[in-house]
Amino acid sequence: MNQNKKFGREYFSTRKLTLGAMSLALAIVLPWIMHSIPRSGQIFLPMHIPILICGFVCGWPFGLLVGALAPLLNHLLTVMPPQAILVQMTVELAIYGFLAGVLYKFIRTKNEYVDIYVSLIFAMIGGRIVYGLLNALIFNAASYGWNIWLTSMFVTAWPGIVIQLVLVPAVVIALRKAKLIPLRY
Repeated sequence: MNQNKKFGREYFSTRKLTLGAMSLALAIVLPWIMHSIPRSGQIFLPMHIPILICGFVCGWPFGLLVGALAPLLNHLLTVMPPQAILVQMTVELAIYGFLAGVLYKFIRTKNEYVDIYVSLIFAMIGGRIVYGLLNALIFNAASYGWNIWLTSMFVTAWPGIVIQLVLVPAVVIALRKAKLIPLRY
């Protein structure tokens, strides 16, 4: 067995550490910039974009870690997201990063764009489902239902969803073309 794989270095290379740190920094800076627009976090989902990109380019361990750290660090630095949704959002973003990395690793259609979009869509849906389940079963069990979940996760957030569907694949492909991440096929 290769020495790098034996000690997990394929997961924690200098390149991945750097890209993961940049993703975490962007996940703090983008929401901070957007806070001047009312409800921009709920509408444009600025913290989600770097987390999804991190899952794609750094793999699931970094996607999971950066996804879990970003809301916590944001809350400590800017008090956003508010404490009422901090736990749900931390888990949601960790799931985004994790699923983006895992799905992208295993989905191999021989078409990179299809791989990215299928992984991205399932990661986005998976994170939203977990967020909804946490609210429905634990945090707002008495008052959280389908209408609230659909409205908050899809209707209010549709601009952010569109931005994610356009921007995340474009960034992943651009990083690959710039040879900052290895070729897929």
